[in-house]
Amino acid sequence: MKKTPFRLTPYQVQWLMVVGFLSVGYALYLRYLAIEFSTVALACDAGLQTMLCQARALATVLYKNSVFGITALVIAALHLIRPSIVLMTGGVIAAGLGIVLYNIELSGLAIGLLILGFARPAPATA
Repeated sequence: MKKTPFRLTPYQVQWLMVVGFLSVGYALYLRYLAIEFSTVALACDAGLQTMLCQARALATVLYKNSVFGITALVIAALHLIRPSIVLMTGGVIAAGLGIVLYNIELSGLAIGLLILGFARPAPATA
């Protein structure tokens, strides 16, 4: 029995585009309006307790431990082994956040693995 390569339907492509734009958009918002914006950074470092400051603190901790890049790489490796839209969505989210929020090396490698997942056969369905 010949297995067909992993292909996305038009609806899945639209879903991935929406998820990708939302994750990269939020990462850009967090990077340029919370992490690098000096007024917000000074207020948060002085002890301001807002959702933006908490998101800034969380993103900083995750960046320092390379969580975005490692998560993207693990999900992309799983997607390479067994391609699915769920893993592709998780990989796009993690890689999008990682590229914008300073985990470029591992997230870039993860994007490459996500692309290689299209060369693999889709899992057999009963």
